[in-house]
Amino acid sequence: MNPQTISPDMRTVLRRLKLGRMMDTLPERFTLARQQKMPHQDFLLLVLGDEASRRDSQAINQRVQRAKLDPAMQLEAWDPTAKVTFDQELLNELVSLRFLEAHHHVALVGPCGVGKTFLANALGHIACRRGASVIALRTDHMLKTLKHARLDNTYEVELRKLIAVDLLFLDDFCIDVMDLNESRDVYEILIERHRSGAIVVTSNRGPDEWLATFADPVRAQSAIDRFTNNSYDLVIEGESYRSRLKPTLNSCKVGKS
Repeated sequence: MNPQTISPDMRTVLRRLKLGRMMDTLPERFTLARQQKMPHQDFLLLVLGDEASRRDSQAINQRVQRAKLDPAMQLEAWDPTAKVTFDQELLNELVSLRFLEAHHHVALVGPCGVGKTFLANALGHIACRRGASVIALRTDHMLKTLKHARLDNTYEVELRKLIAVDLLFLDDFCIDVMDLNESRDVYEILIERHRSGAIVVTSNRGPDEWLATFADPVRAQSAIDRFTNNSYDLVIEGESYRSRLKPTLNSCKVGKS
């Protein structure tokens, strides 16, 4: 067999073994093996390594899509020249994901536009790359979903998803005043995930202001105390980061020739 071709029999076997995507790179690997007089074992390791890397990448992409993370908000895309200030040492610790392993929480707090959502998404991407399951939601959207779930008898299913996931990211947490059912939903999530699952929240309000947004102050105090005593607080201040995300003429030309 020509080392640059794949025989029909091999194609059939690869497809039966669900290794059909190996055919994308196999001709080049045949050529490389011939040029380098590669031992059979090394060649096998090379092509299986290609497939393992492809599957790892595919799994990461699937986790990111299921999480509904913003694909552009990854740590390597963060602009270090942004005129915002925060505890860099703490961010470095959060990037290690030890907080996720220990079931601690993270509150990214600061005014509008300083990059809270960006950094929270970035932590979500890192978690996906390391095999964790992630759900990223705007808090008001989550509460609307749970409200509708009450009406079609899927509430327990929806609530279980939020409790079972490795990392729950709630954007714009405690921004709006909640009614009694919404307050109880947030209470259930914070209580059920206490010491059993990590939560990352972003908020324009500091934790000391969250209590006022709940309709049930007794439950609220219990849930907030558990959260704040188990969380890292990353306070971000400075100018708006959003202007750095604004599309430009040059960005539109990327990829064009």
